[in-house]
Amino acid sequence: MRAIQFVRYGPPDVMHVAEVQAPQAGRGEIRIAVRASGVSPGEIRVRSGEMRDVVPVTFPFRTGFDAAGVVDEVGDGVSGVDIGDEVFGMTTSAARGANADFAVLAAWAPKPAAWSWEEAGGAAGAVETATRVLDRLAVGAGHTVLVQGAAGGVGTVAVQLAVARGATVIGTASEHNHDFLRSLGAEPTTYGAGLPERVRALAPSGVDAVFDCAGGALPDLIAIAGDPARVVTIADVTAAAHGVHMSHGAPADDTAAVVGAAADPLAVHGLAIAVTLAGEGRLRVPVAAAFPFSDVVAAHELSESRHARGKIVLVN
Repeated sequence: MRAIQFVRYGPPDVMHVAEVQAPQAGRGEIRIAVRASGVSPGEIRVRSGEMRDVVPVTFPFRTGFDAAGVVDEVGDGVSGVDIGDEVFGMTTSAARGANADFAVLAAWAPKPAAWSWEEAGGAAGAVETATRVLDRLAVGAGHTVLVQGAAGGVGTVAVQLAVARGATVIGTASEHNHDFLRSLGAEPTTYGAGLPERVRALAPSGVDAVFDCAGGALPDLIAIAGDPARVVTIADVTAAAHGVHMSHGAPADDTAAVVGAAADPLAVHGLAIAVTLAGEGRLRVPVAAAFPFSDVVAAHELSESRHARGKIVLVN
């Protein structure tokens, strides 16, 4: 099968399509024929070498956390899903490899009818990441949360999930994305110098939590939150120096065992909640661009530009 990988750190053009052996579904796993898969901003940093001290890499390194497609193999111990079902989901953080013709998923849920293949292909990683961080920050009804970088692939989903929890959301983005953020339920403001003052004007009583999807502004975000423990970043490798938690990867790599034992596929990762919200019209996955599988370099270039509104996906 075809799979996306790189064999050295570097710019987008180190990405290439390789012919590799197709994977097989193990116990508690399923395999899908991939229709669409996500391009992860975190993997952009891995590919560049920025994350080499955080995420160990063995070359060749295959990319992709999330994908959507049609089930073509069901592993032992799995129930509630059949060959031919349409699903979306994710690999374990160790295995990756979802940017391929076939992918083994350790966590999955039925593809919502309201979502296109492109939306579903980029959904699971953003849902899992946003759920993981919102849970760590204990965001719930009546809270006010700031999402820094709210127009990106994770930010757009985080905004909607926080709103669904009953939180008030302030989101930072370029001014041309402000109406877009309002459509998702957030109160927008611009990032950059003066951010604490702008947030204070929107939330005079302060914010309860800060979810950083962009990086590069931790001192301001800590000042806004009032405590580094109330800030979580998925984008800033200097987090530890500021006393801030950096969240990356799934909380555990034994997800297959959890899925195989659960009637509800890994609800802890938010996939089941996402399906419900999608069916109610309360969660969409904005797609910034969908590239043909062979155009992976262009997909990485767009992601690296940091100007994408929503998720970038590869289409098989």
